[in-house]
Amino acid sequence: MPRSLPLSALGIMLFCNVAWAMNIVVSKIAVATLDLPPLFYTVLRSATVVAVLLPLLLRGRPDRLPLVLLIGFAITGGSFGLQFIGLQTASPSAVGIVNLSGAPLTVLFAILFLGEEVRWRRGIGMALALGGVGLAIGAPSEAGDPVGLGFAFAGVLVGAFASVFVKRLDIGAATLQAWAGVASLLVMLPATMALETGQIAAVEAAPLAVAGCVLFAGVIVSVGAHSAYFMLFQRYDANLIVPLTLLTPLLTIAFGTWLTGDTIHWPLIVGGAMALTGVAIIVIRPSRTVFKSWLARPKV
Repeated sequence: MPRSLPLSALGIMLFCNVAWAMNIVVSKIAVATLDLPPLFYTVLRSATVVAVLLPLLLRGRPDRLPLVLLIGFAITGGSFGLQFIGLQTASPSAVGIVNLSGAPLTVLFAILFLGEEVRWRRGIGMALALGGVGLAIGAPSEAGDPVGLGFAFAGVLVGAFASVFVKRLDIGAATLQAWAGVASLLVMLPATMALETGQIAAVEAAPLAVAGCVLFAGVIVSVGAHSAYFMLFQRYDANLIVPLTLLTPLLTIAFGTWLTGDTIHWPLIVGGAMALTGVAIIVIRPSRTVFKSWLARPKV
């Protein structure tokens, strides 16, 4: 594989980071400003992904379909739904920091279930990352209700747990996204009908804004950015690609401060710096059992 990235690849990675960071802000606007029920927003996003990737679904059922649906739901709809609930009261900046816990949690689950061996450097990275996220969640600030951040953390937890088993699936990334969208619809559509109200009213109040949020999340992020990222991951060495995703939390804080008026206090700054340092250590060290692309890639 090439030992350096061309400017075109760096440009694509910049697009991915901007899309992932903006997606957290857009999701905050959808569930907090436009008052879209979070599970219903998950349904709309999943339906968009299924519509765009429908040709992949028509090629036939993948092997071990029940497992594909279960893992696909966990890494998309299940994780997204919890994080969207959290974004109702938590700031995008704080959720961006919480998302950094995905890397150490993925490694932790790999230790427990896949026999991953972790040496002292990655152990320090895990401790730094989880400690920094804990500081960001627990310290009182204007970053948001700790309960909201707890839901966001639960979303990362679910996604990290499922991520360690993705390697056991013989399926392409885009096809997995397509079937994950189906699984999310099967679960989240009944859930929003049973647990939420005001779905139609929220859409009717601002149809163009809702459509913009949904299309951005479903087409630009889920299909566009994720597909572009995996294309680069297949073409270039993981050590060149994965560390670049650490730009996402920094951009999330910048966009949150600019677009939604997030207030950044020292617990979030210190916690974010700790978590970012820890994740950097984790993604630079090789992993024997986990796809390196899942260690740092944002799960929202």
